[in-house]
Amino acid sequence: MTLDVSTPPVPELAVGQDAGSYDDADPQSDEYRREELQELLYDGAWADAFEQWTQTTPVEEADWEIVRDLKLTSRFDFFWDDFADRVGYHAPGLPEDWKERDLHPELESWSRVSRINAGLTEFGQLVCDVLKTEYIDWESSFEPPDDLPDFE
Repeated sequence: MTLDVSTPPVPELAVGQDAGSYDDADPQSDEYRREELQELLYDGAWADAFEQWTQTTPVEEADWEIVRDLKLTSRFDFFWDDFADRVGYHAPGLPEDWKERDLHPELESWSRVSRINAGLTEFGQLVCDVLKTEYIDWESSFEPPDDLPDFE
């Protein structure tokens, strides 16, 4: 089923923030290149990934209304992990105590919360994949030390 909604605004990346501070990210370098990634998102990577994601996501329009109302997509962060030669990301999500916090009147089940959180995680990974395969033309500058064993 296709999610028929408009593309949300590109998030402003957390320039200057240590990506290692996220619970869901473990970059092995501190060369994040967020400014460059921000430009690539504005150049079309965000919209391209969103269009692809809407074709396969299990997120429903009622779920998306919650995402939009809570402005969750504005809390995505993307960063370059030079050591791994990849784009890393932090996906926003609904907290475990969503019920106690009364976050949104339409949040009424764990299945909806899980579907939203899983969908946002999948979207974040897709943005990373689109950036890496279709937009990024730089290569990792990580050089392994000369004294690593040869495993041939």
